Amino acid sequence: MTPHQLSRQDARRVAVRAQLLDHRRPTDLLAVVRGLTLLQVDPIAAVAPNAHLVAWSRLGSAYSRSDLDTALVDRTLLELRAMIRPAEDLALYRADMARWDQAEPGELPGWRAGRRDWVRANEKCRQDILDRLGASGPLPSRDLPDTCEVPWQSTGWTNNRNVTQMLEFLVLRGEVAIAGRRGADRLWDLASRVYPDDPVVPGEEAGRVRDERRLRSLGIARARGPECPVEPADVREAGEDAVVEGVKGRWRVDPSLLGQPFTGRVALLSPFDRLLHDRKRMAELFEFEYQLEMYKPVAKRRWGYFALPILRDDRLVGKLDATADRKAGVLRVDAVHEDEPFDRATTAAVRAEIADLAAWLALDVVMP
Repeated sequence: MTPHQLSRQDARRVAVRAQLLDHRRPTDLLAVVRGLTLLQVDPIAAVAPNAHLVAWSRLGSAYSRSDLDTALVDRTLLELRAMIRPAEDLALYRADMARWDQAEPGELPGWRAGRRDWVRANEKCRQDILDRLGASGPLPSRDLPDTCEVPWQSTGWTNNRNVTQMLEFLVLRGEVAIAGRRGADRLWDLASRVYPDDPVVPGEEAGRVRDERRLRSLGIARARGPECPVEPADVREAGEDAVVEGVKGRWRVDPSLLGQPFTGRVALLSPFDRLLHDRKRMAELFEFEYQLEMYKPVAKRRWGYFALPILRDDRLVGKLDATADRKAGVLRVDAVHEDEPFDRATTAAVRAEIADLAAWLALDVVMP
């Protein structure tokens, strides 16, 4: 089949439409999460936690943060490895969970085999945690016993955090799950009491469906990309072949998103938004320069601690440096960085979106 020939603008519009960021706003949170396939959980709340900020950028100030809390309590949405997903999608992961530690020697990369072997070396601790959860769950990790004989070793912050690492691996094995949260604490329980009792989708079919859903949410993506530990950036054979004018290599595109009229809008995006989460794709299609600068010294920041990329129609046009100062009751806007000077319509639309963000946060706007 002849590849689809796309301009950069064509590709951008496919991506924006797929991410529910054109003028046709979705109407409810579940529709958003089903469309995007996930909301990434991240604790940084300089403006608002990522999952809420992504939902707001699609739904606007009609979105209530209690909507997400309710969906997690009634388990129409579930948290899996720091991603909030529709509950019905868990059936697409259960086959992989069941075979997490069943690969033959040499079939797994060294780091994955090392994790499997660490769990096996601490079988007593694994069973102690399952027994405690079975008897008393859901529980925070601090209430679970650390009976590991072989400590978890890492050069990072997880070093010797045996219980939390064991829980993460038991999630991968499909044995435990996040049942909810108490404040910032995750509550753990047996997966059999959390996940829906839907038929498990066989592994090969599940992978194909995940690829198709991922492409539908991204619109356009590379068939192959670097390995990502939680959510891949590639889509393998999903969709149809495409080339983008001025960009090297082949892409895969969801053909249902081609040839549609496009009307855009202004949106303020989380730095973790899936429209720009793949920074290489962002640069290739949107020609947008951006870095998350929270880990840089203040003097070396160009755009701010947690600058929000600004979308105008099918272009990323600037960054909003703003902070929610909840004690003072204000959304403090330190700068609006314009990649190219905004026209009057863009300036007015960006200010209106800032005002909507502040209203949603129940804060007053303080502009420079």
